[in-house]
Amino acid sequence: MRNHHKILSITGAAILAAGAVILLPAAAQAKTTSVPCNEAALVTAVNTANAAGGGTITLLAGCTYTLTSSNGNDGVNGPAGLPIITTPITFEGNANIIKRSATASAFRIVQVGPTGGITLKAVTLSGGHAAATGHDNGGGILNFGAVTLTGSTLSGNTANGLGGAVYSTGTPSAATFTSSTVKANTARQAAGIASVNGTLTLTSSVVNTNAATVNPGGIYYVAGSATLNTSTVTANIPTNCVSSPSPVPGCIG
Repeated sequence: MRNHHKILSITGAAILAAGAVILLPAAAQAKTTSVPCNEAALVTAVNTANAAGGGTITLLAGCTYTLTSSNGNDGVNGPAGLPIITTPITFEGNANIIKRSATASAFRIVQVGPTGGITLKAVTLSGGHAAATGHDNGGGILNFGAVTLTGSTLSGNTANGLGGAVYSTGTPSAATFTSSTVKANTARQAAGIASVNGTLTLTSSVVNTNAATVNPGGIYYVAGSATLNTSTVTANIPTNCVSSPSPVPGCIG
């Protein structure tokens, strides 16, 4: 009788162990929910990530998120389509576009605060327009913190001032481009990238066909640091980097 109980106990333990083995992979396979393909859901996701101290926002594959109104404004730098980024947030994309509606009032796509950071992976930002009087820099992105693009694109953005695609400024600011493209943006000056007192790094990236009223049309850089690694700055108007206040290493014409 004692042997019978012993066998039952061992068998029960084996079943529990087997159950644990079966359950663990199921938990590990939990799916990440993508943000639904609409403006309200995207704005909510950014607000939630900011409130949580940062995080990853997974975008619905192939979705174009169209912004019809401003959802961020610090009362100083003019309106932005997305809420101001105040924490480190990654946009995990898959052939996604975040754009301002052609019929919307003028606003840039996003502003990154000094404590914030935005990482774009396989995402295009397009159609931003910085036009607020005296605060018209950074048509696509106005950056006071950290901007990181990987396999992403800034195109078709406009600034009435500096930095059609991105204006990055301040001692803590950094703009890093890897395998990314900055193209077909417009501005009064520096239709592509403007970096002032910050860190600018381009690796295997392209800045081309951006058009400014005042040169340079490609990259405007002053103080801080600028590094181009196997990257090209070409076909920008009126120049690529000529007349940048600080020379851009590796940029010709």
